[in-house]
Amino acid sequence: MKRVHYTDNYLINPSHPVTVNLIGAGGTGSQVLTCLARLDITLRALGHPGLHVTVYDPDEVTEANIGRQLFGYSDLGLNKAECLVTRVNNFFGNTWEAKPAAFPESLKETTWHELTNIFITCTDNVKSRIDLWKLLRAVPAKDYRDYTTPLYWMDFGNTQATGQVVIGTVPKKIKQPKSDQYRTVSSLKVITRYVRYSGVKAEDSGPSCSLAEALEKQDLFINSTLAQLGCNILWKMFRNGMLEHHGLFLNLDTLKVNPIIV
Repeated sequence: MKRVHYTDNYLINPSHPVTVNLIGAGGTGSQVLTCLARLDITLRALGHPGLHVTVYDPDEVTEANIGRQLFGYSDLGLNKAECLVTRVNNFFGNTWEAKPAAFPESLKETTWHELTNIFITCTDNVKSRIDLWKLLRAVPAKDYRDYTTPLYWMDFGNTQATGQVVIGTVPKKIKQPKSDQYRTVSSLKVITRYVRYSGVKAEDSGPSCSLAEALEKQDLFINSTLAQLGCNILWKMFRNGMLEHHGLFLNLDTLKVNPIIV
């Protein structure tokens, strides 16, 4: 029988827009935000409440960001999160939020209103991912779902021409309906189960001083390609109510995409 994961029912029929934290608004995050805006307006056209996104990023736009990230010369010196969210809100008429800061490192530094149903990380360092996973594991379990209930964590990561997207369940298991057609899977591995971040050197993932230097670390279209493929997984979660694949590995040099089967 084919293995599938049924999307938590709360995301399919919520009483309010599904809350999303997008952590990192650089090369991948700026592309993901645009995809989320398109996903939101499409969901609302289908009768779903849509998404409410909060973007976290402490960095300002520099000249090295222009071209590979979705910023122009008029954005120089602006905070990345505020710049992008203002643009999306003006274009789509949303009321999404921007936080010109890093996401809190631990649960004791986090308010309940900073927790969301879906976390998406697009950061350029290892520590932020490890800290987030520790934080999410420390969130107390509840008997009900609301806008502060973490359910899924999606992570985008890449090197120069390769990358991966993985979405995993934040509670260890999400209750699945009975099915005679599929073998249901209640737990999806998060990125820290696939990538040993302890072996990644911090200097391999930091910011660059120029576009030319940035392209030595990350190819021009690796971020936008990952964003499109990853957000397509989110689209299938909402549209189909289930996933057969909860991630992928991408290689732009060979033009291969290898799915991660549920």
